[in-house]
Amino acid sequence: MAVSTSSPTISPIPANYNAMLEEYNALVHNKTWSLVSCPAGVNLVFGKWIFRHKLHPDGSLTRYKAHWVFRGFTQQPGVDYGETFSLVVKPATIRVILSIAVSSNWAINQLDIKNAFLHGTLDEVVYSQQPAGFVDNTYLTAVCKLHKAIYGLKQAPRAWFHRFTSFLSTMGFVAWHCDTSLFILRRGPAVAYLLLYVDDIILTASTAPLLASITSALT
Repeated sequence: MAVSTSSPTISPIPANYNAMLEEYNALVHNKTWSLVSCPAGVNLVFGKWIFRHKLHPDGSLTRYKAHWVFRGFTQQPGVDYGETFSLVVKPATIRVILSIAVSSNWAINQLDIKNAFLHGTLDEVVYSQQPAGFVDNTYLTAVCKLHKAIYGLKQAPRAWFHRFTSFLSTMGFVAWHCDTSLFILRRGPAVAYLLLYVDDIILTASTAPLLASITSALT
């Protein structure tokens, strides 16, 4: 009988509620919703918790990340969403930027986008259930009237992309006309490249101080 020598599989479910509590507190701090009585006849969007692993370079677990995610299929077009958006990253752009960084011996940072950027402002009126496990004991029958977009909503990518890119613009970044996932910042002779995909960032710069200042502003 063959004996497996592979490392133990990391559990997809965390052993405690810490990751969920961190996400919930971030949503509350960001004023993502208001608790209201459920209006008659509205479409109510439902959600679920999902978990991701953040790993060390050697593949060992750093920590769990939890996200309260909506089931977009419970939304109704023309009722609680209209225009949608999907960011398409060109693999060739990623290869070119990484090639420039490696050949020039620039440092490369991979960052998570802060919750404040992920949850862009909603234009539509959306009602949802309270997050599972975090129902307010004072308002058991209340629902969330959303002010900010959350993972899974049909309009969420458009909302957070607009909010995040608006912030990049205030820093001096300019979107590359050939690929909307690439942003370029020039400060004198120094240059920085920022690649945006899903909710992650690849950032590289020609000088360490420029890289550090951008990283500080985004984390």
